[in-house]
Amino acid sequence: MPDTRNEQDASELARRLQRIDGRGYKAYQDIRGSFVLPRCTLYIDHVQGDPFAAPSKLRVRVPMSEAALPAELFAGRVRRVALCDFLARAVRRAITRHGTGHSREHGDRHDRGARGRRERGRGSDAGPGDGSGKSGLIRIDAGGQEVLERSAVVIAPDWVEARVEVGLPAAGRRVLGRKAEQLLLERLPEIVLAGLRLESSDRDEALRFVECVENQEHVRTHLAKLGLVAFVGNGAVLPRESGASDRPLCDASVVPFRSPPELEVAIEVPNPVAGGGAGDATLTGMGVPAGVTLIVGGGYHGKSTLLRALERGVYPHIPEDGRESVVSASTLVKIRAEDGRRVERVDIHPFISELPGGRSTRDFCSDDASGSTSQAANIVEAVEAGASGLLLDEDTSATNFMVRDARMQALVAKEFEPITPFLERVQELHRELGVSTVLVMGGCGDYFEVADRVIMLREYQPFDCTDEAREVARRQGGERRSEAREPISAPIARHPRAASFDASRGRRELKIDARGREEIVYGSDPIDLRGVEQLVDPSQTRAVGLAIHLASQRLMDDEHSLGDLLDALEALFDSRGLDVLDPYGSGDGRNPGNFARPRRFEIAAAINRLRTLRVDQGRD
Repeated sequence: MPDTRNEQDASELARRLQRIDGRGYKAYQDIRGSFVLPRCTLYIDHVQGDPFAAPSKLRVRVPMSEAALPAELFAGRVRRVALCDFLARAVRRAITRHGTGHSREHGDRHDRGARGRRERGRGSDAGPGDGSGKSGLIRIDAGGQEVLERSAVVIAPDWVEARVEVGLPAAGRRVLGRKAEQLLLERLPEIVLAGLRLESSDRDEALRFVECVENQEHVRTHLAKLGLVAFVGNGAVLPRESGASDRPLCDASVVPFRSPPELEVAIEVPNPVAGGGAGDATLTGMGVPAGVTLIVGGGYHGKSTLLRALERGVYPHIPEDGRESVVSASTLVKIRAEDGRRVERVDIHPFISELPGGRSTRDFCSDDASGSTSQAANIVEAVEAGASGLLLDEDTSATNFMVRDARMQALVAKEFEPITPFLERVQELHRELGVSTVLVMGGCGDYFEVADRVIMLREYQPFDCTDEAREVARRQGGERRSEAREPISAPIARHPRAASFDASRGRRELKIDARGREEIVYGSDPIDLRGVEQLVDPSQTRAVGLAIHLASQRLMDDEHSLGDLLDALEALFDSRGLDVLDPYGSGDGRNPGNFARPRRFEIAAAINRLRTLRVDQGRD
């Protein structure tokens, strides 16, 4: 950040802009610095080199006396994260209200997201609609349906700051100094002040938002004590608007969730619950127990919709999302088959033993893994990263990895089948390693014998059919034989080699880009994240790429396992925030305002999919 001792007043910025009016676009470099405006301070940290380049990075800092944020709204980490998220959305709404040309309405009062590709974490923008390239664009990185820790808004004891991107006005490649003066000295401060200042009605809305998030995080911290891995509140709306939208389905046909009586639990929360009686601070709904939970039912009755809600429930959701009472343990990881992914020295032998030709699977490598080997690797890697539970759907799993029925056992002798089906290991994962599983299964009743709880979805409503499933299993019996050759064991620790991480490309020492949510370009190598389904925002993906670089530059040595690296990254995020990801250092004024915090599991998944990755195996 620029040194505040060098701050200029607004007249100095106006003078500079008037001086460079009509000159070549690079003359905008002269306006870098910090400028004291009547009600805020403007920091111009990075100026784009061309009107068609990525927008310039600016910060607008408002004194706390001007913003009037009640201290109780950001007391503690959970409330601070929630309020920063709320304020970023408020600035985005202000951009939309004030903007023309580029502007587009993005949502209701909370800007509830996922309206098309741009809304998925790319923020809102607005501009005057004239000039070249990104002239007049204003953008802030605000969220969709999930509430994430972001770097777009920062709250300090004496001030609150919005970090924005701005397209400096140009005609062709010439400076439009007068328009820039109006944009930077009038319009931008007006927009940011409108977003960051809380009037009385805004305070009520902000309080409801913060309390909603705080309730969800309170439930999350109590799941393990209650013997649960997830909670789904009564009245939750799980289906989404469409396959391209993450907003709730608003339709007369929507069936609100209602817990089976056998699984219903009540959890007291710190704040009143929306829709409850006056002062009601209790959430009631279905507790998903630790162990092995099977979700069954006919096609299109809501099985995968429930699992998807649990998958996204690792993050808090905004009020009125429909899933703000769906809370999952933060250490649940979605697992799927992922044909073609690279695997580097993962011990998958608990699931797939020696391959034809005597090839060992205790340090399995592949540049083009099959469905079964990729799914086995995904499980082992998730457990290595600290997962306490797995989420699986038969629709995205390798069939031969999930089960081998009695007839196939009779035809193909075990000596010619290296796969030990997941069916054989699912109970052992929980018993020996403490890893629970929630599994959607519509086509294989063999799992009845290993499930601790069976939940049936019928016309979108859940029913506890555990006793019935056990009776079916008992009455019909089973002809399958156990095929596990040895007990399951904890994953072998892997130690990434720092030399296998190279973020340079050509003459550039650092080239890391996020292409939407599903791909990182790390130096010259793309990292395919299509199979990493709990990344929900491109700003998380951007942060993942730079987290890998940070780890490779500062944290890796021969003594650090992958788990050690993930622990160290989380400790840095906790102590220093997301600004630590800025590869140039916060003192350089790069304004890292477009990061959202990823979980350790998604960072590990990206590292494991880097095709240049090399690791050493060895137990800690």
